[in-house]
Amino acid sequence: MASPLSVLYSDDSLLVIDKSAGILSIPDRWDPDLPDAVTELKAAWGKLFVVHRLDKETSGVLIFARSPEAHKSLSEAFETRSVSKVYRALVRGAPDWDETVCDLPLMPDGDRLHRTVATPHHGKPSKTAFAVIARYKDYALVEARPETGRTHQVRVHLASLGHPCLCDPLYGDRDPLLLSKLKRRWKGDLLDERPLLARAALHALSAEFPHPATGATFKVEAPLAKDMRAAISQLEKL
Repeated sequence: MASPLSVLYSDDSLLVIDKSAGILSIPDRWDPDLPDAVTELKAAWGKLFVVHRLDKETSGVLIFARSPEAHKSLSEAFETRSVSKVYRALVRGAPDWDETVCDLPLMPDGDRLHRTVATPHHGKPSKTAFAVIARYKDYALVEARPETGRTHQVRVHLASLGHPCLCDPLYGDRDPLLLSKLKRRWKGDLLDERPLLARAALHALSAEFPHPATGATFKVEAPLAKDMRAAISQLEKL
């Protein structure tokens, strides 16, 4: 069984992992029983410094600093937008664009469900570039390149464009992707069926940034998560 926190790269300054969906980036005081990356990695790697986070639902590249100096350097890189991040998302519907940019201002914790909301009057400047990678019947694989780092930014911008991430519990319809719903002549047992995908279909594919020790451009990539690969394999057959 693959580790939910596979190490992609490590040195004296950095630890970069491939986080599985369902794992928090850091401990959550509201739900302390959920597993989180910092606690899970502590025994093997000692003190880690958080420089950014991924949603619990999101899989892929998660970066930690291993020293105060590296933490300062990486934090500055994120603040000055010197970090280039690329995501992959499976979305509902067929976008009528090949490429587009969404720059709706976003406000975290903007409603009673504590969701991020798009609002021109109270939101912070936010920008994400999107490109369609592949089209399927009623679905699409989309690349997202966020230029800012607001909470749930990619998910909210996709929903605002009318194409939420599959299975998104906050900004989509939360319905799992089932093979029985995709294949007309599916002959399995509905009671025993396991979803192809049951979490917001978003994966942090890569990150590129100045290495905190050398300043040289450094890039790391996480292979697309298994559940998203399985979903794509079936969508390609439609």
